[in-house]
Amino acid sequence: MRVAVILGLGSSTGHLDPFARNSDATWQLGLPANSTDADAILVLGGDGTVHRHLPQLVKLQLPVLVVPHGSGNDFARALKLSSVGGALAAWRQFASRRHPGEEPGKNNDHVRRIDLGVISALPSAGAATAADVPEPRGRYFGCVGGVGLDAEVARHANQLPRAMRRRGGYLLSLVPALFGFQPVAVKLQASRDDSSSGLDTRHDGPAMVVAFANTPTYGGGILIAPHAQLDDGKLEICVVGAMTKTRLLRLFPSVYSGRHLNIPEVNYFQTDRLRIETEKPSEVYADGEHVCSTPVEVTVERAALKVIVPGSQTG
Repeated sequence: MRVAVILGLGSSTGHLDPFARNSDATWQLGLPANSTDADAILVLGGDGTVHRHLPQLVKLQLPVLVVPHGSGNDFARALKLSSVGGALAAWRQFASRRHPGEEPGKNNDHVRRIDLGVISALPSAGAATAADVPEPRGRYFGCVGGVGLDAEVARHANQLPRAMRRRGGYLLSLVPALFGFQPVAVKLQASRDDSSSGLDTRHDGPAMVVAFANTPTYGGGILIAPHAQLDDGKLEICVVGAMTKTRLLRLFPSVYSGRHLNIPEVNYFQTDRLRIETEKPSEVYADGEHVCSTPVEVTVERAALKVIVPGSQTG
């Protein structure tokens, strides 16, 4: 078996030793040029590493194992790969089920197809020339994206040393991000429940947080979207309306258990298409990475990525 390897920040070839030990696989660093050049891909890194390589991973359509080596690891967590040991067990199970000459992932109950979110920048109301209009091609994300306070937290967290990000970067960045933050005037439109092509307005006013989620958690285990599933063709939307900063800090611990859904200022719903417009351009982050500025449209690409998982997850 031929295995391509992506090493994220802080990972090295030494971290491959447990996966390569007692294996007859051949290993190569970097993504293959074509899907015929490898049989599987290992990504040693966190959500940001996965995010940056999603376009190529989707194009290759090879089984991908995410080994949690990042600061948050929420994508791996959603795949039930919360530790390196768990990823190693899933890898051994996958490798033992594959037969020489067999199509990668075929008839293997440790390979699962999952959805990805897609963020597409839209022309702003003030765009006057073709140069002002963003490219129509969307940006994939695996976990959670958003605008408002979460984007500001992500921006602050990315400025922290890596060691601090691994030890609660979201929490360490929350208070500095909240200082000086003002609710964002935002209009949210989502696809209608009757499956028609139109959009219904679901929020129009100030908001502290607008999060759109493909996975239940982000920020290293914050349960922003308790009902999110990776293969249902839907995004979970969590909108936190305007409130005082002291109230937000007091209620913040509830987001670790999902109890924030009972807060009156929280609007939580599901959709496969979301349009976000803000009074002023607002930064959009996803998987902890800066993507673009509003306005944007967020959609779902079903079964976009093949991933290697513990066998109990597959059908």
